[in-house]
Amino acid sequence: LLALLFAGACRAPAPAAPPRPPNVVLIVSDDQAFGDFGFMGHAVIRTPHLDRLAARSAVFERGYVPSSLCRPSLATIVTGLYPHQHKITGNDPQRGVAREAMLRHIAAVETLPRLLARAGYRSLQTGKWWEGNCTCGGFTDGMTHGDPARGGRHGDDGLRIGRETMQPITDFVAACGDGPFLLWYAPFLPHRPHDPPERILQRYRAPGRSPHIARYYAMCEWFDETCGQLLDELDRRGLSDDTLVVFCVDNGWIQRPDRQGYAERSKRSPYEGGVRTPILVSWPGRVAPGRQAALASTVDIAATVLAACGAGVLAQSPGQDLIAVANGTATPREHVFGEIFTHDVADVDDPGRSLLSRWLVAGRWKLIVPADPGARPELYDVVLDPAETRDLAREQPARVRELAAMLDRWWDGRS
Repeated sequence: LLALLFAGACRAPAPAAPPRPPNVVLIVSDDQAFGDFGFMGHAVIRTPHLDRLAARSAVFERGYVPSSLCRPSLATIVTGLYPHQHKITGNDPQRGVAREAMLRHIAAVETLPRLLARAGYRSLQTGKWWEGNCTCGGFTDGMTHGDPARGGRHGDDGLRIGRETMQPITDFVAACGDGPFLLWYAPFLPHRPHDPPERILQRYRAPGRSPHIARYYAMCEWFDETCGQLLDELDRRGLSDDTLVVFCVDNGWIQRPDRQGYAERSKRSPYEGGVRTPILVSWPGRVAPGRQAALASTVDIAATVLAACGAGVLAQSPGQDLIAVANGTATPREHVFGEIFTHDVADVDDPGRSLLSRWLVAGRWKLIVPADPGARPELYDVVLDPAETRDLAREQPARVRELAAMLDRWWDGRS
């Protein structure tokens, strides 16, 4: 008997079960300026739910999208590639070219949902999705059918999420049970039409405030409200501690006060109002919360998610793991690169044909190089001058040459 007890006491303990991989929720705002959040210091717009998320997140205040137009920007998030790499550069083809001709590029590259599927994840697409049927990007479930005959373009049925219902998300999360999932929440908010509920709009009507500004402000709060519904669903199901949440904006938007539409130097431009976005990364107990001074890019999102899930890497992706940066185990970026293209694609297979400008941020300095050889570069100190009011290119030609060479090494705009 003593021998049996001794043997049992010395027996090695059973190996611990491997940790469950996190659920992943990607929240993408649609057409919102980088400062138009409470956690970014806006004095009027109320975003209490995203403020709560930011309080438990690594907040990369100097995040960027490589291209300030929704389709190429969203394609970068899902592929971890720059637009000239994935070749999705504009929203629409030239007149006479079928939209289906543009879809082969998403099929030619690895995507985040495809890699996660191999690791046992289910994935749900909701909201904006330009690449045909959601399954074209590797999603196992989704709302976007992508049928041009049924109105398919930039999201079709997916655009109902947030504006009309959150039920597809609730049903999907319930159906996943104990299995890990990826949720793509990219609602058509605060994107036009700026038609917020009256109960929200009444808070932003004010003497001397343009009605266009008031409606845009209310749309930002409406978007935040839907994010709160999503985050509350995770809390209600006890999933928040096991979920990696990443937030960004697809591109900037500066609302014109005199009419509907965006101002110059915002959407579709290389200026801060178009390409800058806060990036939030939240995973309780795994990501150190706090403000990050480091540069970050949305090309980093896929790499961050895959590292957290132990699900491989995306080939040719220049992304880095933002969790490692936030936790102090990786060197922050020194540079962020980007490129701006025409809205309608000049050649679906040659990104250089549609190029308008390239840009980079190195520390405090930002260089913008137009594709037109007759136009001169622009140089800004975006730390002292985030509105980019003073072009320093003539005063600092040596810095312009140094940064231009760096930009050419990244992508010369032709190949």
